[in-house]
Amino acid sequence: MRSKKLNMKLLIGIGFILLSATNQIEAQTGASKENKAPKLVVGIVVDQMRYDYLSKYYAKFSENGFKKLMNQGFNCKNTNYNYSPTYTGPGHASIYSGTTPAYHGIIGNDWYVRETGKMTYVTDDATEKTVGSSAGGAGKMSPRNLLASTIGDELKLYSNLKSKVVAVSLKDRASILPGGHLSDGSYWFDSGSGNFITSTYYKKELPAWVTNFNDKKLASAYLSKPWNTLLPISQYTESAADDNPYEGLYGKEKKPVFPHDLPSMYSQKDFGIIRSTPFGNSITKDIAIAALKGENLGKGPYTDLLAISFSATDYVGHKMGPQSVEVEDTYLRLDRDIAELLTVLEKNYGKENLLVFLTADHAAAYVPAELTDNKMNAGYFNGFAFKDSIKGYLNKAFGDTSLVSFAINNQIYLNHTRIQEKNLDLKTITSQLSNYVLNFNGVANVYTAEQLNGDVLKNKSAELIQNGFYRKRSGDLAILLEPAWLEEVSTTGTTHGSTYTYDTHVPLLWYGGQIKAGYTSAAIEITDIAPTISALLNIMAPNASIGKPILSITK
Repeated sequence: MRSKKLNMKLLIGIGFILLSATNQIEAQTGASKENKAPKLVVGIVVDQMRYDYLSKYYAKFSENGFKKLMNQGFNCKNTNYNYSPTYTGPGHASIYSGTTPAYHGIIGNDWYVRETGKMTYVTDDATEKTVGSSAGGAGKMSPRNLLASTIGDELKLYSNLKSKVVAVSLKDRASILPGGHLSDGSYWFDSGSGNFITSTYYKKELPAWVTNFNDKKLASAYLSKPWNTLLPISQYTESAADDNPYEGLYGKEKKPVFPHDLPSMYSQKDFGIIRSTPFGNSITKDIAIAALKGENLGKGPYTDLLAISFSATDYVGHKMGPQSVEVEDTYLRLDRDIAELLTVLEKNYGKENLLVFLTADHAAAYVPAELTDNKMNAGYFNGFAFKDSIKGYLNKAFGDTSLVSFAINNQIYLNHTRIQEKNLDLKTITSQLSNYVLNFNGVANVYTAEQLNGDVLKNKSAELIQNGFYRKRSGDLAILLEPAWLEEVSTTGTTHGSTYTYDTHVPLLWYGGQIKAGYTSAAIEITDIAPTISALLNIMAPNASIGKPILSITK
């Protein structure tokens, strides 16, 4: 009997040891899985992509492009920008920094600088030089105006600069800002040479792989034949008639219709027309794939980042508007480009070693002229006439037309020096001018710098304007236009920049080894992207990040 009791105790003891060992192995395995980072993060930003394009063109997408990301990845259906103005520069900065212009300082694509009395472009840097082209100004660029770190910067710091970060785009600002301060190379398209170039901020000369890529003269190849529709034009039932009054013209064309004669629109001294065609996206895809091999991305001991921004969608959208056959064809062709990119990525790395996200830097409004023709509230706000009018008002009220320095980004900059010289009260001027501006057609509200710098504003649009306000660079008055009112003169094509959902609601798709298929309709803000990536990589979020990890993905 005693022997049986001893044997039973022995078995129980062995069982506890085995259970403990099993738990320990499971814990270690869990920790190992949790700490296993992907080899490569690929960020895809589509310039001026409305969320509803995913459903609008879905039936015509291929199986391996947008559909793959939507059906085999995770779809955040209710992703919005949480600030305005919704422009390219602020959009790319916010995606990769996880914060708004109030913190990263990129308040527009251009803004007025009080200290110099001149405009500045978002990535202008006179201390740098062009690398890869004889066009002097095309490469005088850097990310120095960006005040916050990016996800790429944090990757580099985490790995003691051993991770690689590379960014490519047609637009300089769409590669410079995503690349961040520590980018190993940010490259953008130079219209004058047809080459992808960079600046001395990054390198003194182009890497061999970029030179070899430029030597292929792909811009010439893409522009050597007319742009016709990918599918028979009769199948573009999601779009308006090809010939309609709301679309702009290419080159010397008399009608905005297919085919577009691209060979007649470029020369060996100006390849700029490629930006306004889907082939601008294709050449961006080409250099992105070249960068994978050229930089040996995803092959080292630390996670690397490739940031890709497809900008042609923005140029086509501005010219033709969201209801055009041109926009639809551009997205159908982009879908094929994305499918090719995903195929290359999975072949070379395996899905399990990838983390891919796709979003947009802003969306776009319908063409106001089309809306008004259909009896909807919409309109055009003439900024030039507006500026002249407020100068006249200030002259009448205070005896001086020079009290206004500049107007841009729906903001008015007052001349502080002149106001002090005349011993006037800034608060009184902004208050009275605010009341005057409210009288203009299309103006919904006006907010003063004092309100935007401190008050808790209850109105949603006011909150977005406040999130886009950085006192050192922003104006004294910010104007909110009514929905579907654009600060434009042309009645063709469209633009963006507002606080309204047609500008703020964008796609957000995730794909890769850590991502389970699914979707959420929960409210997501654009500033949540960077901290979500940080959580998946187990690194610190960018230093000014205000976003939250998306729990549907990271849990």
